[in-house]
Parts: sequence; structure tokens; C-alpha cells
Amino acid sequence: MSTSVEQRLPAWAGWSNVVPVLAVVLLAFTWGRDLPTWVVAVVAVFLFGAVLAAVHHAEVVAHRVGEPFGSLVLAVAVTVIEVALIITMMTAKGAKGAGLARDTVFAAVMITCNGIAGLCLLLGALKRGLALFNADGASTVFGAIITLAGLTLVLPTFTTSQPGPEFNDTQLTFAALASIAVYGLFISALTVRHRPDYLPVDAGDEGNQGSAGSDGSEVDRNADFDLDEHGYEGERPTAREALTSLVLLLFALVAVVGLGKGVSPTIERGVDRAGLPASVVGVVIALMVLLPESISAVRSARRDEIQTSLNLALGSAMASIGLTIPAIAVSTVWLSTPLILGLDASHMVLLAMTVAVGTLTFVRGRATLVQGGAHLVLCAGYLILAVSP
Repeated sequence: MSTSVEQRLPAWAGWSNVVPVLAVVLLAFTWGRDLPTWVVAVVAVFLFGAVLAAVHHAEVVAHRVGEPFGSLVLAVAVTVIEVALIITMMTAKGAKGAGLARDTVFAAVMITCNGIAGLCLLLGALKRGLALFNADGASTVFGAIITLAGLTLVLPTFTTSQPGPEFNDTQLTFAALASIAVYGLFISALTVRHRPDYLPVDAGDEGNQGSAGSDGSEVDRNADFDLDEHGYEGERPTAREALTSLVLLLFALVAVVGLGKGVSPTIERGVDRAGLPASVVGVVIALMVLLPESISAVRSARRDEIQTSLNLALGSAMASIGLTIPAIAVSTVWLSTPLILGLDASHMVLLAMTVAVGTLTFVRGRATLVQGGAHLVLCAGYLILAVSP
């Protein structure tokens, strides 16, 4: 890499090119095998290293292509791998995996819309007094998330054509097509028709209420950083550097999910021995798969790029529903297990609270410490109920 790019990288980036390759090699040797404890420990180390490498390479690609395309690259890549992991595990678990897709998708929605978004808003409010973002973009994508979550995770609980919280074939086909349609419209808005709605907010932008410090005075969002127009430090990476990072990003994501599958039997045994609900496995999968996006979003928030953080968080939730549900619907042609999508009562209450709090947060274009904290409390409440329903 050039000197300018190396100056932008954190201390661990020198080995971020090597770790994804080594992790994929390790995956090839461990795939489909019952791993002893010491091998699981080694896999966990490389899993964490692959996560850090994925974050770095995603940021290089994002710096090259600019926002909001950079956030889209990571969100779609992670979700595609997540879908592959869910289908693989559902096939292996048989009837016991009927609710895995629902548990993972709902966990992704709660973690992204409350955990990641709440933490980033909290960091932004701590730094500037108010976390500023584009209300039009954030509220639009949040509205789409609400629509798809209600259609695919709530309605199956109340339909009567199929016993249990399931869709029949006609309903599932409609839900899959609707998810693809809404996600396609979101991509069109994000990248073409309404792209400015998803770009970082400038200090003093009257349309988004400007930027205020803790004393109410106007502040410069770039005061502590030498940022370009995309919110990244230093010079823009070359096309060759970005292409290399894109390839290594895919390697890292494949390693994250593949190695995660390798340690999943250990996770499942731990869940069983601890007497925890089976849905905890879905939560662990979501936490593991979303870790690269979580770290990248927090790093953006620390640079005072709240809009980029929300693009990652809400875009991930959108991709998780919009891509996962259609893929799972298609896979049911080959899967012999039922597909349980409907949420139970406590989860519907949490989703309703997320809708209410998120609406009040994202329609204003600014958030305080209280709003960021409220989202984090909702995420913590979901995690507590997942462990102790």
C-alpha cells in the first residue's frame, strides 16, 4: 500500500491482509469436523482477527467509493453470508432449526436498530451535545424496516391458514416478493434517487438543525479530525487498493461465518448445558455476524460521522430482512423442516416499543443522550429476555 494509506491504518492493519487468508485456510481444515476444545480456542482467535480485518477492508472500500455506497457494501456482504449460515444450520438441525431464521433476523433488527444505533447516537451526543443526522434518510429506511418486520415477523403469528406461527405457500411467496420489492426501492433511493438523504450532515446545515455543543454553541464536526468530503481521514485509496480490500473483505466475511459455524456446536452445547432457550443460538449468530458492522459503525461515530453509522446500522437491519426472508423462502423448496416466522407476545411488545422510540428519534434528525440511552436499554431488555424469557 502507499504511504498515505498506511498512515490512515490502525496499528493492526499491517497484518489485516494476511489474517483473512490464514482464516480461510483454517476454515478449509476445520470445516465439517467435530473440533476439540483447544482447536475451538484457535478458531475463536482467528474469528476475532477476521472481524478486525473485515472492518479495516470495509472502511478502505467505503473511502474509495464514498457514502452511502461504502455502507451498502458491508451490509449486503455480511447479510449474504448470514443467509448462507442460516440455511446451512437449518439443514443440519432439522426440525429443531425451524425458528432459527426468525430468531436470527429479529435479533439482527433489535441489535442494529437499538444496540448499534443507540450506541452511535450516544457517542455522538457525548461528543457534540447532539448527534446530528439526516432525518429524511433515517426515517425513510426505518419506516421500511418497520413495514418488513411487521409483514414477515408479526403477521405469521395471526394467520389462520397454516397451523402455528407460519405462512402458507401463498403468504410466504407474497412476503418474499414484498421484501425484495421494498429492499429494491431502498437501494434505488440510497444510491440514485435520494442519495443526498444518506450523506453525512454538515455543521450548520439548516435542514438538519445544525450542530450544537454541550453548551448550545455551534461547532465544526471536523474540528478534531482531518476528514475529506466522505468523512474519512487522509487521501483516497487507489482503485487497486480498493479492489484488493474488496477481495480480502469477502475472504474475511467468509472466514467469519465459516469459522462461526465451526464453533456453533460448542455454542449450542453451552446453551443446552446452561439451560438457556434455543433462541439464544440465533442471538449469538446475529452478534457474531454483525460484529464487523458494529465496530465499523462505532468507529464512524467516534469520527462524528453519525449518518455513516446509521447507514450501517439501519442498512444492516434492512438487508437482514429484505434479503434473508426471500432466500429462506426459496430454500424451503429443498428444506423438509417447517419455517416458523411469527414472534411471540414479549418479542412483539419489544418490537412495538422499538417502533415507537425509533420513530421519535429518527424523524427529528438529532438525538440526545436520553434517546441514545433509550435505544440501548431496549437492546439490553431484549438480550435479558432472550436469556431469561
